[in-house]
Amino acid sequence: MPARPREKIWVVRPGDGRTVAEIVRRAGEDAAAVADGRVFVGKKRATRPDAPVRAGDAVRIGPARVTWPNAPARDVTILFEEGGLVACVKPAGLPTVPDRAGSAHALVAVVARAIGRKTEELRVTSRLDREVSGVVVFALDAAAEERLRTARAAGRYQRRYLALAAADERALGDAGVWDAPIGRAGDPRLRAARGPEAKDAATRWRKIATAPLAPGGSTERDGGSSRDGGTAREGEGARRDVVAMLAVDPVTGRTHQIRVHASDAGAPLVGDRDYGGPSRIVLANGRILATARIALHAARVIVPGARGPVEARAPIPIELTETWRALGGDDGAWVRALASDTPEVGDDRSAWRRGAGVE
Repeated sequence: MPARPREKIWVVRPGDGRTVAEIVRRAGEDAAAVADGRVFVGKKRATRPDAPVRAGDAVRIGPARVTWPNAPARDVTILFEEGGLVACVKPAGLPTVPDRAGSAHALVAVVARAIGRKTEELRVTSRLDREVSGVVVFALDAAAEERLRTARAAGRYQRRYLALAAADERALGDAGVWDAPIGRAGDPRLRAARGPEAKDAATRWRKIATAPLAPGGSTERDGGSSRDGGTAREGEGARRDVVAMLAVDPVTGRTHQIRVHASDAGAPLVGDRDYGGPSRIVLANGRILATARIALHAARVIVPGARGPVEARAPIPIELTETWRALGGDDGAWVRALASDTPEVGDDRSAWRRGAGVE
């Protein structure tokens, strides 16, 4: 596999050029980098090749997207377009909004092209992390955007996620509400439970099924740490390491909320390296399940349309169903995960027990 290209940074010197296009050429990059949305002057994305630059400006040129050999196509399915809303299925690996690699490949741009709109016409009301898949809804006008905002505030914007988490089944419990406030982390890209500037957050969840790690199997995290499967010893305190399928309903919408809450509860999501999830699962027969994405999928969203609630569903991606099946999981669990209820969040915050058996 070829090495991934890196971002270039060019600090403009007197005589280097007067426009973005001249600096891009001097840096040895293709002029298409501006159209791709990969060029930034300071923190601002350059949208015109003839935009002026001055000596001292830092021009950043993000790497061009690499198409790996035999990589699957990332098609985006439009689920509906009505009442000022458009819903689509985002595949894992695609950013919702433009990033340093550019803007043309972002979900919002792909959807805009698919429905014959300009990218700036789509209003981003929610987003999924790059390595998460599922339903994303965009608003197409101010009225629809306000309708979604009002629905969120009133608790009528319903989302059902399905997740695979690595956990000690006995410590995890059966259902509950994770309610740790979420704030900033040491890494500005991440978030932390009870971190600085924390805001209230609540995530309802239920364990649907488990796939035990057989003796001889293990999960492996980045950095070489691993945990053997099976029960280490008999008795009340013995661990029972499993991969658990969870039905998850976020009540609030903090950045990385489900990922942070699951990790804080001792059940990091499979493939979520940033929050302690296993990067590989070694089965008892020696087979290795590599996790190229986070095992989190926004399977269903119900939003207020112009004439009443509208439901959008995203099929479970094959990489998740195959992982679950390889672990020995029950295929019917996916259907139960969509149909199951999760515990209600009561007014009494003392009832919001983190991760253990609230029914």
